[in-house]
Amino acid sequence: MQVIEFDKGKCIECYACVRVCPVKAIAVPINENYPHILHNRCVGCGDCLPVCSPNALSFKNSIDRVKGLLASGEKVAAILAPSIAGEFTDITDYRKFVSMIRELGFQYVNEVSFGADLVAHEYKELLENFKGKYYITSLCPTLTAYVCYFYPELTVNLAPIVTPMIATARVVKQKYGPEVGVVYIGPCISAKYEPVLLEEENPIDEILTFIELRKMFKEAGITEQTLEYSEFDSPIGHLGSLFPISNGLLQAVGLDENLLTGTITTIEGKDNFIDSVRQFHDYTELIRRHFNIFYCHGCLMGPGTSPGGEKYLRRSLAVEYANKRLKEFDSQSWQENIEKYKTITLSRSFNPDDQRLQSPPKEKIDEVLKVIGRVDADKLMGCGACGFSSCYEFATAVASGLAKPEMCITYNLRNQNEYIKTLKATNEKLAKTEIALKESEKIARREQMLAREANEIVNIMLQKLPSGVVIVDENLKIIQANKTFIETLGEDARLIDEVIPGLVGADLKTLLPYHFYNMFSYVLKNAEDITNRDVNFNDNILNVSIFTIRPNKIVGAVVRDLKMPEVRREQIINRINEAITENLEMVQKIGFLLGEGASKTERMLNSIISAYQSENGNKSGETKS
Repeated sequence: MQVIEFDKGKCIECYACVRVCPVKAIAVPINENYPHILHNRCVGCGDCLPVCSPNALSFKNSIDRVKGLLASGEKVAAILAPSIAGEFTDITDYRKFVSMIRELGFQYVNEVSFGADLVAHEYKELLENFKGKYYITSLCPTLTAYVCYFYPELTVNLAPIVTPMIATARVVKQKYGPEVGVVYIGPCISAKYEPVLLEEENPIDEILTFIELRKMFKEAGITEQTLEYSEFDSPIGHLGSLFPISNGLLQAVGLDENLLTGTITTIEGKDNFIDSVRQFHDYTELIRRHFNIFYCHGCLMGPGTSPGGEKYLRRSLAVEYANKRLKEFDSQSWQENIEKYKTITLSRSFNPDDQRLQSPPKEKIDEVLKVIGRVDADKLMGCGACGFSSCYEFATAVASGLAKPEMCITYNLRNQNEYIKTLKATNEKLAKTEIALKESEKIARREQMLAREANEIVNIMLQKLPSGVVIVDENLKIIQANKTFIETLGEDARLIDEVIPGLVGADLKTLLPYHFYNMFSYVLKNAEDITNRDVNFNDNILNVSIFTIRPNKIVGAVVRDLKMPEVRREQIINRINEAITENLEMVQKIGFLLGEGASKTERMLNSIISAYQSENGNKSGETKS
């Protein structure tokens, strides 16, 4: 049965619940971060609830089911634990409290103290008729679950008697009929386990804690100020009202706890709980006493009560409440009811359900001990901060998949120190890197400045060139063009230049005819330069050289107008030189056949070139003069 519920969305992974769980029913698998509740091991002690600061853990809420039961039209009885006196100190009179319960819709309100009276007499008969077998009382559901799960061999030593809650529920069923609904209201969340642990027919329909009852009062707007007194329905209990106190039930029937003459020892509180069961198991024949064990301090400090309660204050209030009830006690009526209901079945049996884990191989435990730095740890050594009694027990839990090494403070501190060292070394490296980066930034800024200056110089030089220069990208978009190129293209290009200086971004295909821009496409595609290609453009003959700057990405071109005098003169000289060079071999062959005729031809051509250069030089001089 799932009594403790977990809200993963609220969990902050502090593992406080894992550390505090006495039976390690909350595990953190090694490869996971969030705790897992092992419901088959949980005994419902509720220790995990108050340590969970974000309230990621809560107990099973029964309010809606109780509301449904009350709204069903069937008659419903509320049976209340006598510890109400220690919890509801804000209500001035228990009779007002009974009226508030009825106001919620309960037809009957009974106190569990009468069931406690019946159970107390059963214990008196069992323990006083001693036949050599020692018992552990089965009054505490947490204890019962713990024995069944972790000491299943001791289930035969659990007193075969139902709890006062079950006894009272059976009384109510007998009085009002088997169809009546029964809701137990008490301080204990482990009572919600009782129907699961009970092998016999369960007479309880729902179980409410005092905390849940307060919520129902608040939601319904019920306060004592508007209500009259109302008594509990009969049968009324006697000394069973002392049941919330650990030894109250024994005292109710005069069972002897005297150290010299008695045979019963009462143990209470979680600090003594587990060890007392272990010692009963190990030393029964040496201790030779029955054990009356409660996980909480009686039924006054259960996890179903409001937090912050004071044990001895609640104890005093419970005793005061019992005394007040006894002043008007009708012993004759009580005795008649004892006789009337003594035939109710109060015996029970227990089902062993072994939840003990097999110990992992010693090699795995030793491996974990090595990881947490406790190689030489004996089985008793440990600080307890992890929630386990020893390092060895913790290592066993880790090896079994119930815990993580990170839960060990020593392990975390060592890792933290290593992390600090690593972080320090990293910081030192970062500091050196930062210095190097700053130096690199200086160099980069200096180089950037030089590159900018160089770019400006190149741009100036580019604009001063007498030839047209253009650079385009793979999409034939102009990256840069000088003034000569723009002038060569004509009026349209000049107008665009006024809007977009340098024609940056202009589409070359809109400025040049297909046969012209296709040469650019060819060089881009094939990465093969075109040199000294004559192209007709706007009645001009242009000498074009296109070259690769970045293969298949960027190309540049030098364009010269052959009609320009300086270009024409240069071209004629270059062409004649090319003719001389290309035909030199042929001329030499002819010269071999014709003798000096070839040399005369060469001298004649050179004289033509010289004369042409001289003539143009004179013209230039005349022009200047």
